[in-house]
Amino acid sequence: MDEMTTTAVVGDDLTKIEGIGPAVAEVLNGVGIHTYTELANMSAESLNELMSEAGPGFSFRDTSTWPQQASLAAEGKWDELQAWQAELDGGKVVAEGEEE
Repeated sequence: MDEMTTTAVVGDDLTKIEGIGPAVAEVLNGVGIHTYTELANMSAESLNELMSEAGPGFSFRDTSTWPQQASLAAEGKWDELQAWQAELDGGKVVAEGEEE
C-alpha cells in the first residue's frame, strides 16, 4: 500500500474580515493564505497586488485594513474587531465627514 497521504488544509473563515467575501477568500486560499495569521503577515500592498492579478472583479478591493483586522482575529480580539468593523465601509476606513 502506498504511504502517500493527503491532508486537507484547514484554515480560518477569512470572510469574517470586513471586505472579504467568499470569492476573495477563495482567491486568497488559492495563493496559500488560509489563516488569520497568514493574512496578518501580508502587507496591504501585497494583498492589493494579489487582488489586481486576480482580475478586474477583484482589483477595486481596498485591502488597507485586512492585515490589521486579521491580526485582531488571530489574537482572538473579537469584540475589538467587531467594534472597528462597525466603523468601516467594506473594509475601508471612512474619513470623518465622508458618508457612504
